[in-house]
Amino acid sequence: MTPAASQAPLEAPSKERLRLWLQLLKTTRAIEAELREKLKREFGTTLPRFDVMAALSRFEGGLKMSEISGALRVSNGNVTGIVDRLAEDGLLVRVSVPGDRRAHLVKMTRKGREEFARQAAAHEAWVSELLGQFDAEEARAIAAEFNIEESADAS
Repeated sequence: MTPAASQAPLEAPSKERLRLWLQLLKTTRAIEAELREKLKREFGTTLPRFDVMAALSRFEGGLKMSEISGALRVSNGNVTGIVDRLAEDGLLVRVSVPGDRRAHLVKMTRKGREEFARQAAAHEAWVSELLGQFDAEEARAIAAEFNIEESADAS
């Protein structure tokens, strides 16, 4: 916070909260843009592809397309194209669900797990660098303050 901002008189709580939300949004978008660029430059991939692989990395048995969509809060159509391209690259496979001819599970291949491990390690380091001004205790306290649930180590 700048000294001028900390010395300015407080406005109504709703105005101050609106400023906070706008600053959080701006910061989040800047971090996301940096991560997108680094994923593209370092791995030739996209954040949505990384996100699909992150979701699958937590479920060794695989996920149905609708479960991936639900986990990422995106449409099935968005996930289908991403899964198609990841499968073409040999990072994922579709496996039939016994007893349900229409359903398939999507699983990471060994190649996919290895590639995701490389990407996830880099992603974690990038986020750590971007948020390096916070020590571990501060990061935990801020996350708790905002009720941010820990993901299952998505990075």
